[in-house]
Amino acid sequence: MKTYMMAAAAALTTATSAFAADDVTLQLKWVTQAQFAGYYVALEQGFYEAEDLNVEILAGGPDIAPGQVLAGGGADVMIDWMPSALAAREKGLPIVNIAQPYKSSGLMLTCWKDSGITGPEDFVGKTIGVWFFGNEYPFLSWMSQEGISTAGGEDGVTVLKQGFNVDPLLQRQAECISTMTYNEYGQVLEAGVSPDELVTFKYEDEGVSTLEDGLYVLEENLADPEFADKMVRFVRASMEGWKWAEENPEEAAMIVLDYDETGAQTEEHQIYMMGEVAKLTAGSDGTLDVADYERTVATLLAGGSDPVITMEPEGAWTHAITDAALQ
Repeated sequence: MKTYMMAAAAALTTATSAFAADDVTLQLKWVTQAQFAGYYVALEQGFYEAEDLNVEILAGGPDIAPGQVLAGGGADVMIDWMPSALAAREKGLPIVNIAQPYKSSGLMLTCWKDSGITGPEDFVGKTIGVWFFGNEYPFLSWMSQEGISTAGGEDGVTVLKQGFNVDPLLQRQAECISTMTYNEYGQVLEAGVSPDELVTFKYEDEGVSTLEDGLYVLEENLADPEFADKMVRFVRASMEGWKWAEENPEEAAMIVLDYDETGAQTEEHQIYMMGEVAKLTAGSDGTLDVADYERTVATLLAGGSDPVITMEPEGAWTHAITDAALQ
């Protein structure tokens, strides 16, 4: 009997191990909000579980560098904008884009109309708020292409290192600030400013948009078939989450709020954000569009004497994961 019980226990242990879900840790680029709704939806709706995945989502913040978390083994996959990812790769961090849920860019400059700004040429002599920590690259590349110095003075723009809020615009510390269509622009309007008082410049409309919110992993990990298989299932479930979120924006916003441990997010703003984010993920099945990638690279290389990247990247992306996920 003892031998039988030991054998049964061993068999149960083996079966449990065989069916144990694979752990995946995702590091977000920023705090819990509808910008990342697809991943929270996939978690809440059981899409990850259906793929035998146990997914942990780590919120980001001003003191968290996703690339460092990834390099240190604290996450399996991270979300980043392509400009900062390609810049980091050129500097020695071997990261690879495995999927691109965001098809369009939500980045823009929002300016006071009474500042007299009607086009990029009017930025000269003005103060413009710009996010840093890797988010400054699209702006710097744009100004370089326009031939506008970012060193300040009458012949250039004065760059204000903008915090992650809209105060510099509301307090008139800057004529323009960086905003996302799905977040800070809404915050400006929620502060009581009318759209008629503003003029906006979408990077996409200016022909200098770069890819945002892609999924990146360490290149060496992709050589492991088990890791690659986990990423195939992760991407497939994540895109299922994104499509569900696009079709059910209010419900997706509520799911995000449930996972916001800070209590800082509001229902009204998250519903607004999800509606705008859905416009950026629409049309994407997760596959990186090579033309979008090439446009991003060209924009980053076109920096004159100070480009964001200095050479054409090699091995910075792969279709292997999305090709397998979409089979």
